[in-house]
Amino acid sequence: MLQAYLPVLVFLGIALGIGLVMLAIGLVFGRSGTDAEKLSPYECGFEPFEDSRMQFDVRYYLVAILFIIFDLEIAFLFPWAVALDSIGLAGLVAMGIFLTVLVVGFIYEWKKGALEWD
Repeated sequence: MLQAYLPVLVFLGIALGIGLVMLAIGLVFGRSGTDAEKLSPYECGFEPFEDSRMQFDVRYYLVAILFIIFDLEIAFLFPWAVALDSIGLAGLVAMGIFLTVLVVGFIYEWKKGALEWD
């Protein structure tokens, strides 16, 4: 029984060894010099000029929602398209409902002005 796990243990040992060797090489040969520019606080590429607990514009959140909408759409459309022959009409209706929900979210973002950066 334990002999069945021997290849897994060998693989984990080799992976751990390679990881530790790479970390050691990075620590030995990597540049560790820090300067004022590297240690300075930043937010979105510029120096902060207000309190860090200030409210963000709602467009940041709307763009995040827009990304999730399109990311989910692509993640579910590829497997659906591959299996369309086997899932039949029920799969077609389910994907139609799913795409309708995504289109409603996209229209909401469009109406809120998330696609316009003034």
